[in-house]
Amino acid sequence: MDIEADLFKALSHPIRLRLAVFLAMHGETCVCHLAEAMGEPDFKISRHLAVMRSAGIVTARRQDTWMYYRPAEARSDIEGCLQNCLRNCFVTHPAVCDDLKRFERIAGKAPCPECDAADGGIV
Repeated sequence: MDIEADLFKALSHPIRLRLAVFLAMHGETCVCHLAEAMGEPDFKISRHLAVMRSAGIVTARRQDTWMYYRPAEARSDIEGCLQNCLRNCFVTHPAVCDDLKRFERIAGKAPCPECDAADGGIV
């Protein structure tokens, strides 16, 4: 039960829950785009993602100077069910809708030219 408790503890912060929902719905995304979508500074998003990474909720990969995060592979049935819930149960939540709308607006204007140039476009 310790692993499951740590999982829920990591998701107990509203920003981390929003990040988990966003990544479950959208997939791999650069930190700069996550920060824009959440309307928060990069350092704050990076700090929350580090907590989520420690709990095994997300994985990261580095491309040049940019970090990309995506949902981790489910290690148990409860994690698989939780990922499905994050992907499907929050689609009408106002905060999630706002995050997705912000992301759609920035996706067209490339908020991070260096990042977009490195990966060939918006992730």
